[in-house]
Amino acid sequence: MILFRKASFVPGALLAPFLLLPHPALAQATTPTAPPPAQEPAAAPATAPADQFPDSPGAAAAPKPSLTPSGPTVVIDTTMGRLTCKLFDKEAPITSANFIGLAEGSKDFTDPVSQKKMHGTRFYDGTTFHRVIPGFMIQGGDRKGDGTGDGGYYFDQEIVPGLVFDVPGRMAMANAGPNTNGTQFFITEAPQPDLDGKYNIFGQCDAHSVLLVASIARVDRDPQDKPATPVTMTHVTIVRDGQPMPPEPAAASTPAAASSGATAPAAH
Repeated sequence: MILFRKASFVPGALLAPFLLLPHPALAQATTPTAPPPAQEPAAAPATAPADQFPDSPGAAAAPKPSLTPSGPTVVIDTTMGRLTCKLFDKEAPITSANFIGLAEGSKDFTDPVSQKKMHGTRFYDGTTFHRVIPGFMIQGGDRKGDGTGDGGYYFDQEIVPGLVFDVPGRMAMANAGPNTNGTQFFITEAPQPDLDGKYNIFGQCDAHSVLLVASIARVDRDPQDKPATPVTMTHVTIVRDGQPMPPEPAAASTPAAASSGATAPAAH
């Protein structure tokens, strides 16, 4: 699902509304694009600019979320390390159940590559983070790996009052407009108030995971913000209360760090 980007990304800047293509089959699920250097004043960045944020950040504590998730834990093992996030299953039950079903293989979907109906298949294992932007977010959940794929279905908005992008590490569904949620999701590196009310937030990642998000966002990438070396979700596990955490994977490989600043991607 494709959206147009108007100009270069400015790390830490607020995000402008995006342009929605009229045909949903051709639209790309994504988060809003960054504005050009604004003539309107932007709010102060919520985190250090990219050139001040190291490629391998040191220890830091994420601010306390305004709401505390109490659902299962999502463990996303990647080729760069482990992301650990807790679900807001009470606040966002529909979105949480969708993610759990896809991760565990209990939700049927249509494979965007083969167009076959899939049953009992873990959707996210082997997929990549296909769009990464320093100071903003990392996005994944497309089995095609280019941002144009989905699971052959959509579901509605589930906007929760008080659950907003006020802290780093928010986990939310990407969409191409209201009620076009499916399989693609993103995790924020910093607070993003311009996203409030537009995307289904369903999880909160811990402080260590926010640091990994920052590292993933700074790998070498092409003009469309796709990593030059794929950052793959090797396995996604749902851990419920009383269950043990999965074993740590073997030492992760780290793609080359990104050059400073994102280039403006070509319009799709």
